[in-house]
Amino acid sequence: MVDDKRCGPYFCGIDAAMDVVGGKWKSLILWELHEKGVRRFGELKRGLPGISEKMLIQQLRELAEDDIVHREVYREVPPRVEYSLTTEGEALNAALEPLGRWGVDRIVRIDAERVHLPT
Repeated sequence: MVDDKRCGPYFCGIDAAMDVVGGKWKSLILWELHEKGVRRFGELKRGLPGISEKMLIQQLRELAEDDIVHREVYREVPPRVEYSLTTEGEALNAALEPLGRWGVDRIVRIDAERVHLPT
């Protein structure tokens, strides 16, 4: 179910896409799930240094509402919740790959410090 506040009107495709991945953390959550696969909440939190628990919960909720991330709850004691990319999430990641390559080139071009580059 997509949140009504985030259903346009849009000026162009970029506007609609940025509505889904806007902000610092969503694209990093997508990258983490793409690179590492299915992750539990704590694993995502450790993989995204600097994100607060509240922000991670909010961003995951929005990504799930937009059908980008799948949230699987296992009814066991203690409860286990896993997050993974949906087909839409995989497609969005593929669309973001050229932007990521551009960013890597920029890091090299401006000789910026980097923590980790995907291989």
